[in-house]
Amino acid sequence: MNHYPIWKYLLILFALVTGLVYALPNLYGESPAVQVLPLRSHLKADTALLQRVEEALQSAQLEPEILSLDATSVKVRFADTESQIKAKDALHAALGEDYVVALNLLSRSPDWLTSLNALPMYLGLDLRGGVHFLMQVDMKAALDKALESSSSDIRSTLREANIPYAGVTRDGTVITTKFRDTDARSKGEDELKQRFQGLEFTAREVAGEPVLVATLKPQEQTRIQESAVQQNLVTLRNRVNELGVTEPVIQQQGIDRIVVQLAGVQDTARAKDILGRTATLEVRLVDDDHQMGAGSVAPFGTEVFKERDGTSVLVKKSVILTGERINDAQPGFDSRNNEPAVHINLDAVGARKFKEATRENVGKRMAIILFEKGRGEVITAPVIREEIGGGRVQISGQMSTSEAQNTALLLRAGALAAPMEIIEERTVGPSLGADNIQRGFDSTKIGFIAIAIFMIAYYLMFGTISVLALGANLLLLVALLSMLQATLTLPGMAGIALTLGMAIDSNVLINERIREELRNGVPPQMAIHTGYENAFATIIDSNITTLIAGVALFMFGSGPIKGFAVVLCLGILTSMFSSVLVSRALVNLFYGRKPRLNKVAIG
Repeated sequence: MNHYPIWKYLLILFALVTGLVYALPNLYGESPAVQVLPLRSHLKADTALLQRVEEALQSAQLEPEILSLDATSVKVRFADTESQIKAKDALHAALGEDYVVALNLLSRSPDWLTSLNALPMYLGLDLRGGVHFLMQVDMKAALDKALESSSSDIRSTLREANIPYAGVTRDGTVITTKFRDTDARSKGEDELKQRFQGLEFTAREVAGEPVLVATLKPQEQTRIQESAVQQNLVTLRNRVNELGVTEPVIQQQGIDRIVVQLAGVQDTARAKDILGRTATLEVRLVDDDHQMGAGSVAPFGTEVFKERDGTSVLVKKSVILTGERINDAQPGFDSRNNEPAVHINLDAVGARKFKEATRENVGKRMAIILFEKGRGEVITAPVIREEIGGGRVQISGQMSTSEAQNTALLLRAGALAAPMEIIEERTVGPSLGADNIQRGFDSTKIGFIAIAIFMIAYYLMFGTISVLALGANLLLLVALLSMLQATLTLPGMAGIALTLGMAIDSNVLINERIREELRNGVPPQMAIHTGYENAFATIIDSNITTLIAGVALFMFGSGPIKGFAVVLCLGILTSMFSSVLVSRALVNLFYGRKPRLNKVAIG
């Protein structure tokens, strides 16, 4: 009657052992560390970099606890934060701007646990802290970008309206359009004033030629700057979502600064790299009419960029297309050479502009330039063989698979409206006080002990079994949170405390049903069986209603509310498993093997 088949015992044992293994890393804690990540495609995280890091630390007279190399970076663990800060400064000075040197926290878990992918759960900013970035938006670059885009749009507008003009140039904050006669200028002024309401147009005579001078209106400058900050906020949120960071804080500070706080981030080097990279894509024509010699100056209206093999390319300043016209970007492979590539889908305006540019420049080279941290690099510069329509573009050329994935991530998340510089970076401690962690764990511990004392005193042996099942519930909940790499915050700890109360409530219900059966004169073995059977339906009903509430909190809540909802829902599942299966298995093992049972210790 009160026996489980052997497979059910083995299933419960497997769940408990697995839970113990994946909950263990949370007991070892974390150590301050420094992570070194290469920025450029031709630089790799290899043994040579590991040796350079080791030599730099030796020169600074720093002794790391562990120096390790993984697929993408070098990680160095230290005993204290003072050594961590000194190491960051020393490595940054030794390695230069081609490497990201970021502060990090690494688990102290032994290698055998790490090899099983058993990692500690993340702790939020209110418990453990995380990464804090203060980023400055380059407002001058935002205005320059808007003016350059307006220059290109003025040319397109005049061509579409069949208004003859001699040229459009930009010098600083002034756009000058030359016309062949005053009649053409008058027509052009009327057309442009209708299309470009953010520009102030003034008719002038320069060297006897009729020109139209355009400058940004003050209110338009303000709008562009505000729009740049807002677009960068949206782009950063998209990038953080791509990184998989939970409960981030991304908000504007002042006129031109953005604060980013990433709770519980492990790979801070990649986070810093992804957030700090501008990743603005531009399509321009290559100027093959001029040759660049050593030490020569680029002709007016052109710029010099480097290809990935170091070759210099002379490119026109006029931008055909920017990353703002990208709808989607996915990593893939070049169908011809089977090399890593990024496949881009353009919006309707971008597809039209790209089609017109390729139709009008067949036989010429088109450069696709990726700007990162203010530096442009020519990804590829193919010859235009024919008109390209449909809005699908492919960029490839000497990039690795991981670089194609990162580039697609950045372009898919959206281009930054203006470059940003990280002016402050730090790992932050608990934002609500360092004693929050201790208080949170103390409250859970005190609650557990109080429940245990009450249950054992009131229900004797069955109370002891209920406490053991409650311990299994806590173990499984922590293990699940660790396996999911969830971020635990103070509301999440409240969810754990609530789960303990709900789990013991199920055992109280079971124990009372058994006592009721015994008072009615039912034999002990039958009373145990009937008590569990009758209580099961009630436990299911009560937990399902709470689960519905938890799902609703997760769907409609945000931030810490979602964290609380996740812990609550997982706790309901683990409490049903522990209060029914685990406690029943223990009761079966203790009482079920006795053929004649006269009484049970249930108070």
